[in-house]
Amino acid sequence: MKAVIAAAVAAAFALPAYAQQTTPPSAAERAQNREKVEEKLPSANERAENREKVQDKLPTANERAQNRDRAATTASNAALTTKVKSALAKEEGFKTLGKINVDSNEGVVTLKGKVDSAEAKTKAEQVAKQVDGVKSVKNQLTVEKKG
Repeated sequence: MKAVIAAAVAAAFALPAYAQQTTPPSAAERAQNREKVEEKLPSANERAENREKVQDKLPTANERAQNRDRAATTASNAALTTKVKSALAKEEGFKTLGKINVDSNEGVVTLKGKVDSAEAKTKAEQVAKQVDGVKSVKNQLTVEKKG
């Protein structure tokens, strides 16, 4: 193992010395390199065709605006869902929080899952309605008695 490390260290010190010994390419070599690169580059017509192909795939201004609106709505829905979940978590007596699923869409919050009593179902709806940004609550919680 020590021999491998020693060889790696020696190679690391030898490479800069080797790199310094090489001479830069001559003007003729540089010209040849330029020609080789230019041969591989697309022509003006090919570049124009490529631009047209790309333009067909790019979204229009209206599509970009719709994408921004969709992203903003999604973020807003996620934030509202988080607020409602936090409000329910802060409320005493909601040990069944893991059984409550909260979804939101443009201010409409849907509560799904199972709770232990009708009082818990009502309380969950009341807590959700008090969260800023909630327009209405669809309470689809079911009461499941322990037993």
